[in-house]
Amino acid sequence: MHLAVVIPAFNEARTIVHVAAAACATGLPVIVVDDGSIDGTAERLRDLPVTVLRHPINQGKGASLWDGMQRAIADGARAVISMDGDGQHNADDLPLLIAAARNHPERLIIAARLRQRHQMPRLRRFGNAMADFWISWAAGWPITDTQSGFRLYPASVIRHLEKANRRAPGFVFESEVLIEAARAGAAPLAVPIDAIYHPEARASHYRPLMDTLLIIRMVAGKLLARGFYLRGLWRSLSPPRTDG
Repeated sequence: MHLAVVIPAFNEARTIVHVAAAACATGLPVIVVDDGSIDGTAERLRDLPVTVLRHPINQGKGASLWDGMQRAIADGARAVISMDGDGQHNADDLPLLIAAARNHPERLIIAARLRQRHQMPRLRRFGNAMADFWISWAAGWPITDTQSGFRLYPASVIRHLEKANRRAPGFVFESEVLIEAARAGAAPLAVPIDAIYHPEARASHYRPLMDTLLIIRMVAGKLLARGFYLRGLWRSLSPPRTDG
């Protein structure tokens, strides 16, 4: 299976070298999408064997992921692994996603932060649980850790998004793709990993009020379009499935 790692980055000069170098150490091709950074993020990568795509202005995480995915597919990748640029994801966990993809080649794989969850702030845990409930309902499938950006996307899912013209902006993209994957027969599967939260990490780019409202609007639209999809609610309440 030919894979590529895509790392969206916005003002990640402090961490991007470590993240990209760790990904490169796995032997996989790495694509970093510099989303209009003004802190020299792209310049920090000059000595690493990575492909850097640059947005002249900030376009949001959804656009960065999409552009990186398109480049990876054009280069021959049959699946794309996404990692955040802030150091929250451990490249040592990449083999777990790859092994799960070999067992389930058509499924979207989520590196779910199920271990060491006490490290996750309580408010963040509550928010994630709420997101899991609503997104799972809209997907008609139990999905664990819908807010994890550490994932493996089969090329078939990416092509489905392109054909269906489902490329929501910002953080909404990562929520919508889970729903679309489930509807396309590539229901997400979780692989348990440790939750990592560095006390000195930068503040999240996620805007709690605005981005949450945008995700709620997207989910509500999908539920309304299906008449509230009560069958999906029933199916989403079954026990989540994991690999490993």
